[in-house]
This record gives sequence, C-alpha cells and structure tokens, in this order.
Amino acid sequence: MGIYNKPEALEGVRVLELATRVFGPATTDFLGELGATVIKVELPGIGDLMRYVAPDGDYWQNLSPAFPSQNHNKYHIAIDVRKEEGRELFLRLAERSDVILENVRPGTMDRWGLGYLQVRERNPRIIYAANTGFGQWGKFSVGIPSYDATAQAMSGLSSITGFPGSSPLKLAIWVGDYVGALLSAMAIVAALNYRERSGHGQFIDVSQAESLIRIMDWTWAFVSLTGEERGKEGNQDPLFPPSGIYSCQNGLVAVGYTTLNGKRALYEWLQLDEGVEPSMAQRRLEEKLAGLSWEEVEKEAAFRGFSASVVMDAGHQYNSRRLRERRAIWNLDDPLYGEVVDYGPVPKMEKTPSRMKWFPRPVGFHNELVLKGVLGLTDEEIKALEEGGVIGKWLERLGAMPPDGWDQERENF
Repeated sequence: MGIYNKPEALEGVRVLELATRVFGPATTDFLGELGATVIKVELPGIGDLMRYVAPDGDYWQNLSPAFPSQNHNKYHIAIDVRKEEGRELFLRLAERSDVILENVRPGTMDRWGLGYLQVRERNPRIIYAANTGFGQWGKFSVGIPSYDATAQAMSGLSSITGFPGSSPLKLAIWVGDYVGALLSAMAIVAALNYRERSGHGQFIDVSQAESLIRIMDWTWAFVSLTGEERGKEGNQDPLFPPSGIYSCQNGLVAVGYTTLNGKRALYEWLQLDEGVEPSMAQRRLEEKLAGLSWEEVEKEAAFRGFSASVVMDAGHQYNSRRLRERRAIWNLDDPLYGEVVDYGPVPKMEKTPSRMKWFPRPVGFHNELVLKGVLGLTDEEIKALEEGGVIGKWLERLGAMPPDGWDQERENF
C-alpha cells in the first residue's frame, strides 16, 4: 500500500496560518506534512515576505528557492485583515478551524482584533500558537525585531560556536527558526491531545531564543558544577576525543564515537592505548586520515565499529540513492511546477506516513477554493470582496506570481 493511499495522522485538523518569513510558516509546514489542512493567509499582492528572499537573487520558475521548505501542502489565500471585512473573514475561518498560528510582533494581532482572547469569543476550542523571537511578555518582547542571528546570540549558542580564540560565529542555517518551529508544532499536537480529553483549547507562547536555549545540551550543567564557561571547540567534540571533522585525501570526513566499544574500536585502529592524552590521540587521528580517502575511512569505521561519514554537500545529498530511497530527498510531480525535488518529512510513520503533496502556490491562489469550500461564499460575494480590496491575488512580481506559461487547467486541487 503506497504512502498516498494511507491515512494521515492529523487528517481533519484545520490550521489557519497568519505568518511570514520562517518561524511561523515552518511550524505549519510540519503540521501539513502530518496531514493537517493548512490555510495560509497572506496580504493581497505581495504576500509572505519570504517569497522575496532568494539566494543570490535567483528565482526558479518565478519562485524563490528559499520559500518551499516552509510552505509545502498549504492552501494559499490572500486577505487584508487590516480591513474590517477582512478581519471578519479571518474570524469566520477561525470559527471553523482547530488551530491558529501567527508570528507577528506581540500586540499586533490584538490591535487587528484577531488576538487569542478575541478569537476565543468566537471559538472557545481554538488552539492559538504565537511564535516570536523573545516571547509575548517580558523585557525583550516589544521593540526588538525577531531575527535568527539575534536568537542565536541571546541563547548563548553563538558564544560556543567557532574556533578557540576566534570571534563567535552564527550558524549558516536558520536554526532558531526551525528548532522553534519544531517545538511549536510539538506543543500544538500536545494541545490537540489535551483538547480531545478535556474539550478546552489554549494559548501557546513559543520564543525563538528560548527554543535554542533548550537545546544547549550540557552547557549550563558545566557552568553550575565548575564555575567556568564552556569554550569554543571548533570542529572537535570535547566529550569524545578525538572526535570531529578532519581532512582526508579527497575531502573532509567526520569521525567519532559515543560508546566505550566505539572508543575502543577507534583507539585500536589508531594503535593507541585508551589512556593516552587526548592531544596525542588527536594528532594520531589527523595523521592517519591524511593518508586515506573518505571512502576508505567509512569502510574501516563500518568494519571496526566506530562512526565515520564524508562531509556531504548538497550535491552528495541530491545524488544519494539512500536518501532518495528513504524519501529524505523527495521527488514530486507537482501540477503547477512539474517535476520538483525537495526535502522530505523525517518521521517515518508506519500507519500514517508523512508526505509532500504539492509545492507552494502564488499569493491568493486558492481564494475561491477556500472561501467557497469553507465559508460557502458565492462567486458574486467573492467578486465584491475582490473589488473592495479585501481579498486579492498576486502581483506580477518574481516570488509572488505563477511560473511563466502556467496551465491553469492542470491545477486540479
């Protein structure tokens, strides 16, 4: 039985998203991969500002390559919620939804008449998640824009990232956005479970910076026990020496272990006693790897029982048969964009597998589908809303509009 013929874990759960950039949209992307019906609300014309964050200014079929990873499987509608009629449309959708996810600045949704207490009057069972950089209250909640680099700095992650003696470094990916999105999605699923048992909805406050603090492993424990700050270690793992990323004949390879058996296997390969100084083991490993290819290192590791892997780049991943077989790299025949390849869902669920169903759509692409199907509006009512500027579609602008020469008849959902 194929993945697309199996049920979905969050089938029947409707999520209403009013979010931009990464933190909020990534949360609902995870829920959508699990089967939730996600309705993404954007402002008419321009839409989500992430549509225009294009690496090196490059667009593919008028779509930013940075946009899809947070926006799979969503229905795109464009409502100007700042207008009274737009606010009412959103509230009517909220009445028929299970979850609302927003990541605008604290107080903005209340000012628009769409805050949790206001929505709760219309739908007492609503689960309302608010993603922000620093939380809904407290010293930094107002006045400091949320940005992943700021969250990395405030969490303490930057202070331990880099090489000894160097300045702190920001991780290249938006780790605060995605870690926060995962925790927000987890909280939403937990709240759905609680509502199933109690009948009550609730408010969820997720901070990007606090999400990163939560994954700082042993950092605080080290400080509390020793009184010393954790330092920067570069490419090494200080808890499992020698362990890290090293040069080999044809590239870079990661070598390590996490068990006593793994350590014993590595030290036997290096012909070292396990009690030698870590610095000596480090030098021996560097010398050993310099004379080998990464393929040879991986083979030795698999045979002996320690861990090793080539440092993969996007090309390695794209061409990886293993990742494709596991659908970590996902091929999709999309009705609008044709053959596309993107990240696939990570959890492999036997009965209710996650899946990618379609790529992001242009601004307001599903206006008629959602407003007719969910709210029961007529063509005349939708036309009046368009003429009043309450709803709309895309601007003829890279990032917002469909691909050139798109065939509207091929779009079948």
